[in-house]
Amino acid sequence: MAIYKTKLRKRLVPILLVLTGLLLIAGSNWLGRLFYPFPYREIIVREAAVYHIDPLLVAAVIKTESNYRPNAQSVKGARGLMQIMPDTGQWIAGQMGMKSFQLEALEQPAINIKFGCWYLANLFNEFNGDKVLVLAAYNGGRGNVKQWIADKSWTGNQASLEQIPFGETRNYVDKVLKNYRIYQKLYQKEVGTP
Repeated sequence: MAIYKTKLRKRLVPILLVLTGLLLIAGSNWLGRLFYPFPYREIIVREAAVYHIDPLLVAAVIKTESNYRPNAQSVKGARGLMQIMPDTGQWIAGQMGMKSFQLEALEQPAINIKFGCWYLANLFNEFNGDKVLVLAAYNGGRGNVKQWIADKSWTGNQASLEQIPFGETRNYVDKVLKNYRIYQKLYQKEVGTP
């Protein structure tokens, strides 16, 4: 029975994605918003403004990372809406001057979004505003991205995503960028950009 459900899910998900895409193209925003909600909008917009990043990119990262589940935990231990690793959370807390940080705080939407926005801004600064490099570093690690660029295993641009050595990172960047375009279509008029 479990195998049947898995096969059915694998067949339905692409069909639903195509239908959603077609409806988005046709201008059906209400249905698009059903599949691409924007919870925690006030927190996201506020924190994105503090760190001068596009709130719709943050929304796309959250959609990709946790599908807006604040208590999400990955197999590797990443936590919360923006799936922040415990070591990264401790480091961010230190950089922000937070003295009494506990890992459980990463499951609080306001803290997780604040940390995630700070981290994205930090990566944007390091990678000269290059969104593709930032997303690759957010998922695959900044050191890995720098190495890939240095040893020319990846050109670092969107047109060559297939060159990214980590399949998970390659798929992640592609998915976030697709989600970002959808969030722009659905919410750009309401949210604007920094």
